[in-house]
Amino acid sequence: MPSKTLKKTVTLECYTNHVGKRILSQIESAYKKMLVEEIEFALKNHATQKILHQEFYKKYRKEFPWLATRVIKGTYRDALRRAKSFKELKRKGMAKTDRPEVKRVTITFSDSQDWKLRDGAIWIKSNAVKDEWLELKYRDTKLLHKYLYQGWKLAEELKIKLVDGRIFCYLTFKKEVEVKESKNILAVDINENNVTAVLFKDGKIAEAYRIETGLGNLVISYSERRKRITQGRSTKDREVKKALKKLREKERKEDIVYKTADFLEEIAVNNDAIIVVGEVFKGKKKIEERTYSDKLRHRIHQWSVNKLVEVLNNKPVYVDTINEAYTSTIDPFMGERLTNFTPLMMRYARRGRKGVHVVKFKLRIAENGLDRDLIGAINIGLRYLNSNGSPMALGSTEPHAVWLKLMIPHLGLTLPMELKVLKNK
Repeated sequence: MPSKTLKKTVTLECYTNHVGKRILSQIESAYKKMLVEEIEFALKNHATQKILHQEFYKKYRKEFPWLATRVIKGTYRDALRRAKSFKELKRKGMAKTDRPEVKRVTITFSDSQDWKLRDGAIWIKSNAVKDEWLELKYRDTKLLHKYLYQGWKLAEELKIKLVDGRIFCYLTFKKEVEVKESKNILAVDINENNVTAVLFKDGKIAEAYRIETGLGNLVISYSERRKRITQGRSTKDREVKKALKKLREKERKEDIVYKTADFLEEIAVNNDAIIVVGEVFKGKKKIEERTYSDKLRHRIHQWSVNKLVEVLNNKPVYVDTINEAYTSTIDPFMGERLTNFTPLMMRYARRGRKGVHVVKFKLRIAENGLDRDLIGAINIGLRYLNSNGSPMALGSTEPHAVWLKLMIPHLGLTLPMELKVLKNK
């Protein structure tokens, strides 16, 4: 069976005395200085990591003899990544400055020879000449214990970030797992406000799910709230800063993404299926480049599709991607082009612990009576199953019907929706 490497990152808040804070501040200052020089050189000379090493290594060894060698080498990758990002922004006309600004840095120890996890603390090499080590004590977490004692291997890399006097360390854990290849697939179509999934068993549609994430509406809502908070005031204002921190947009979005990924993993595992996702991140990039509307560009940029695919890739299931071009506009059973989609608003009520929840969601119904997002998911599955790349369904030998099931991340799976019965004849 094929295997895949799972990666998990654990964030630890660390503590040290005033001497340790001063040493970390010095390392951060040196790291930032090297980064600024390397980025400027990389932009002018189209440098590679090898060229940066040849140009700067000896210079920095003389200037910062106390600094660990691998910290210097860690700046090369960081500089090239920032330079590449700045070039893309400039090409799109989105760069606000003539050169990239380095506001915050993440100190990277790329080799475990320069740091250790021992005796309830993280030890980092603070002086390469005298071989002195700095102790960073951390607060124990259940997540750290889980990865330390359940077969996960600690990676070579350690990242440290200083934020407003606080110290955060990022540990990466890896684990090799075997994943099954199967004839059953779970085709996933990721959209702005929903994720639609269709389960195929032995080449036939068995189940269909619509997960109402509401991420698109969440982005718009938070954008308007930030606009109201900052209207006529500076973002450096103390009260404004405090109000913006309370929004917790990132936490809410990540909570929805992880719950959605867990639900998809559960379906795939229970049905011995692999997950097939459309290459929506490529389409997202193209749309972002073409649009001239700042509001639309912000919505697309904040869309958590990349995060969802990343989380799925870190699940112990086989995940594959496929080109999803035109999958939403072709009838999966007749192979004809669909041109007209009628908007339809649906409401679904469910009784919960805090009363009755009413969920509203929009559908776009095609001439064949199916929702556009559902058509996209079916065609993604069919395109993956058919070796000729055609999105059209093969003839079925027996008729069958499938209910579309609605799932809401914070409420769970609901009863089947009376939206449409899918039939293969």
